[in-house]
Amino acid sequence: MAAIALHFQCLPTQLDPEQVKDYLFDLQQRSKTPSQTYFKHTVYALRFLLKTEGLPYQHLHLPTIARAEKLPVILSRQEIWAMLHKAQLLKHKILIGLLYGGGLRCHKVRNIQLKHLDFDRKLLRIVQSKGNKDCYVQLSEHLLRGLKKYVSAARPGRFISKGSGNPEGKGFDGRYSERRVQWAVKTVAKLAGIIKEVTHMLRHTYATHLLEDGVNIMTVQKMMGHANIEST
Repeated sequence: MAAIALHFQCLPTQLDPEQVKDYLFDLQQRSKTPSQTYFKHTVYALRFLLKTEGLPYQHLHLPTIARAEKLPVILSRQEIWAMLHKAQLLKHKILIGLLYGGGLRCHKVRNIQLKHLDFDRKLLRIVQSKGNKDCYVQLSEHLLRGLKKYVSAARPGRFISKGSGNPEGKGFDGRYSERRVQWAVKTVAKLAGIIKEVTHMLRHTYATHLLEDGVNIMTVQKMMGHANIEST
């Protein structure tokens, strides 16, 4: 509100609708365009002020602001291997292997139980994936070896992502929380010297590498658990 008051040298409540519209138009046309958030907050603040003072505010409409089209950042195969190599805990290697090797989301990884693993068929059952439909994920030989080694050594019990101690407080059921899975991935990425944001990157990387290897996009859609091809 201070900016518009200084611009017109009067209170915003003294402006007519055309002056306000001209100011907002000018705000969008300046060479150093303000952020979308700043522009939206200006409109919302004006509406709130006029409404509070009992003045008409219906002329203040938030225009449609085009959302920037951003491509997901992808890790290279070398960066994936660096993370698997630098992970200091076998559990963290398994978490990263499942996120990348299965294209899974963090909350799906923390829900994996031992009974969901089918070592003979080399499959992982994902219970109630997006759309409330169970699905199967193919496991690589490398990931299968790691899982067998981890289960034998750690004996995690019910959940693969079983933690140690009671960091989650009352009601802790032994699993890593989604936030803790994300923390493990970020920690390993830092050890591997990766400066990219890796929160959701492993899933995107999984899909991209499949496409780069020539896998049909319809197959990738099924493997990702997408209901619509547009998501893929």
